[in-house]
Amino acid sequence: MEQDRFKAILRERGLKVTNQRLLVLETIADHAGEHLTAEEIYELVKDKYSEIGLATIYRTVQVLVELNVIDKVSFDDGFVRYELGSDAEVNRHRHHHAICRKCGKVLSFQGDLLETLEQALYDTAGFTVTDHEVKLTGYCRDCAEEKAGGRENL
Repeated sequence: MEQDRFKAILRERGLKVTNQRLLVLETIADHAGEHLTAEEIYELVKDKYSEIGLATIYRTVQVLVELNVIDKVSFDDGFVRYELGSDAEVNRHRHHHAICRKCGKVLSFQGDLLETLEQALYDTAGFTVTDHEVKLTGYCRDCAEEKAGGRENL
């Protein structure tokens, strides 16, 4: 995304356009697919804006999460991570993640795999799903091939 698009997103959400917010958004976008922690964002941002503090990063990501500009994800590894959110706020569904239990690699994938379940919930209980998150754990191709080759136990 370009800086102009980030500015438009911030304004649409009623936020002031600040250097810190732009840098956080740019950093997350520049590292798409990496699912950065606040500390990782801080390390990347301070190279461009040395005056920024870690507390500012935490406040900025919290505001951006609350306004659905970025998404907060957890892979059950003790860290909260962030990724660029979807532009659509209504009925948006996040992409899903497959996490390797051995090397920790995270694969993101798209697709609304739960449409049938969501419809059944609506039909039986009148419950409308507006969002969900799917985390699958297993072994990536490389780790599975290592196991198959007998080189290491998983």
